Amino acid sequence: MKANADNDARFVMPPVRRKADGSPRRVGFELEFAGLGIDETSKTVADSLGADLDRTTNAEHVVEDPELGKFAIEIDWHFLKDRARFEEQEDASIDWTLALRALVTDIVPIEVVCPPVPLSALEQLHPVTDALREAGAEGTESSPLAAFGVHINAESPDLEAETLHRYLRAYCLLQWWLMREHDIDTTRRLSVYVDPYPESYLHDIHGLREPSTEELIDQYLEHNPTRNRALDMLPLFAQIDEERVQAQVGDDRINARPTFHYRLPDCRIDDEQWTLARSWNRWCVVERLANDPQALDELTADFLLGKRGFLGVARNDWIERADQWASASA
Repeated sequence: MKANADNDARFVMPPVRRKADGSPRRVGFELEFAGLGIDETSKTVADSLGADLDRTTNAEHVVEDPELGKFAIEIDWHFLKDRARFEEQEDASIDWTLALRALVTDIVPIEVVCPPVPLSALEQLHPVTDALREAGAEGTESSPLAAFGVHINAESPDLEAETLHRYLRAYCLLQWWLMREHDIDTTRRLSVYVDPYPESYLHDIHGLREPSTEELIDQYLEHNPTRNRALDMLPLFAQIDEERVQAQVGDDRINARPTFHYRLPDCRIDDEQWTLARSWNRWCVVERLANDPQALDELTADFLLGKRGFLGVARNDWIERADQWASASA
């Protein structure tokens, strides 16, 4: 069955579809997978879009679609990308980049980084993932070592503290439920890449009343001074105040951009029932709660009442409460 025939092929639209300036909100996706080399991946993406391919180095290619923009295809290892740039400059006679890549193919994925796509154009990504599947792309479950994921970069409607506070509260209330709904692969659960927020942060975020942007960032950094969170807010906060973020984290890999960097979903691209829409639609439950003030306040009150001293909130009970709301509000 083709992905675009799947029940999860339709991308759900969030309640807020435009940014504060009136322009359409956009979403970028990053897909990690194995099974294909960079040349085959790039050709597959280019052919599926009818777009032009530009080979930059042996580790980095670009496919440019005139409507959607530039798709970056990379070997997802900084060492190899740096090595490939060096070989390109030096005109090296031996291609060590691809030789090294062959040794770590089950661990180091190929990554397709999609451009920011308007919400109205998301369906145009289905031919890309269908083509990669048919070409032999392998996802998270292809190897016990494969911690391959899908990263979703949804533009925030604006960068106001009130808006970001609502989204963070909504995500914190749904964090455990989302982990169950995505059915995260054991390898990724054990990795540090998609760590959940600590429960102390889940409570503290609700304690803020009309916080300033500075208070919101400082509280986040106190509990989460790392890129390794399922919802990584560092890129967005760096967009607002990069100096403040880097002073606490000191990581030059943080790419400042005005997006929620959601990296929880597995990449199951080799599963014919899987679609990008399935991952996106789970994120849209956060969008729905963040823009429903009454539900947000009611769930917050229930969550705080559920705290059992040092034992914290009963996780399974809370997941069922979140599920009741998600089902009733769908």
